[in-house]
Amino acid sequence: QTVLQGIILLPLRAICIAFIVLLAWLFASIATFRHPGKRSVPLKGWRRRMIQTTLSRLTRTLFFVMGFQVKVKGKIASLLEAPIFVAAPHSSFFDAIISALTGMPSVVSRAENLSTPIFGTILSSLQPVSVSRQDPDSRKNTVTEITMRALSRGQWPQVI
Repeated sequence: QTVLQGIILLPLRAICIAFIVLLAWLFASIATFRHPGKRSVPLKGWRRRMIQTTLSRLTRTLFFVMGFQVKVKGKIASLLEAPIFVAAPHSSFFDAIISALTGMPSVVSRAENLSTPIFGTILSSLQPVSVSRQDPDSRKNTVTEITMRALSRGQWPQVI
């Protein structure tokens, strides 16, 4: 019975996951298409709402298909209450669950991740703070960028 379920469920889940990821890529591409100032200007209006609602729902659906059911206890802090959202230990894909539950905030990510096919487009739509491992001033620039976004009074999304 377990083998039979594995034979049926594994391909079905893989197809669903691929479909959801491609949908997320499509919505991320639409939201960032012809956006002026790619990462120097925050997404506003329909672009920001599309990222926050659509990608958040797609990510939650993705985790549901993978077998995760997450319930939030308590109240999630708003952007004005907590412009910086801290999640630790950053050791697995659980950060993505936190991102989906908090409305797809900006993340701090390696600059190389932005050039990854499909996932790079999705990541770019979150307007990440990119960190370059080759740049000696990258740590200082990252702290400056996070500080600037935190003090923007809601112009930029939360940073996780």
